[in-house]
Amino acid sequence: MSTTVRGGYVDTRWGQVHYRIAGSSGPWIGLLHESPLSSKVYESVLTVLGRDARVVAFDTPGYGASDPPPAYGYEIPDYAEVLAEAATAIGMERPVLAGVHTGASIAIEMAHRLEVSGLSLSGVALLDEQERAEFLATWNPKIPFDDEGAQFDWAVERYRRIWPDLSAEMLHIACIEVLRVFDRYEWGYQAAFRHDPAAPLAALDVPVMLLDAEFDMLAHLDAKAMELAKDPRLNILPGLQGQPHLRAPEEFSAELLAFAREVAR
Repeated sequence: MSTTVRGGYVDTRWGQVHYRIAGSSGPWIGLLHESPLSSKVYESVLTVLGRDARVVAFDTPGYGASDPPPAYGYEIPDYAEVLAEAATAIGMERPVLAGVHTGASIAIEMAHRLEVSGLSLSGVALLDEQERAEFLATWNPKIPFDDEGAQFDWAVERYRRIWPDLSAEMLHIACIEVLRVFDRYEWGYQAAFRHDPAAPLAALDVPVMLLDAEFDMLAHLDAKAMELAKDPRLNILPGLQGQPHLRAPEEFSAELLAFAREVAR
């Protein structure tokens, strides 16, 4: 049976938040993407999960088709507050929140502002101070921009470098989405690198699944997340270089649905 994925907008204090939604029954699942992309990365996951769950993929404010924060400098808890407002307006009830990288940090903070059943996290940025400072200084250089297309060459080189063995479809999605927000692509990155998710993760009393690609650039931090979470479980998708939602959407969706059904009981 085919699944219809619909788009929508909800008004928040920062303007409109764009989302994609699928499914009409089953547990609620909220999907939060990595910077500087959009809910487009969850298109296949929405199609799969929508058969058995009510699933919503949000565009983080400032990315995709969501309005940006009022200015640069807002923090991950601010993003979480706005997205919790959006989830409430949509009518989501005790969802499982699933986040990748920046989306994982947002999911942790959203769980302090919204009643949730559990969290599924891929790539929790539990960085030490040196790692944090290095990411802040080097990860999001200014994008070149000229009439000869330097910005396009930059985007292709960047994603070929940071996403090993990516497909043509993944390269297309990544390049389109980062260039769509080229003038503010670093906003969410910088907020995520400034944010330390350790204390808010440790303070949660909900089940946490670490659903990660085996070779994700942050997978080495899963052990630290397991120590901090009160009710954790670790689920590694073997052989993947990262981006489990894009590289293995069927497997990612199956694990996420099983977790959502477990915590709903």
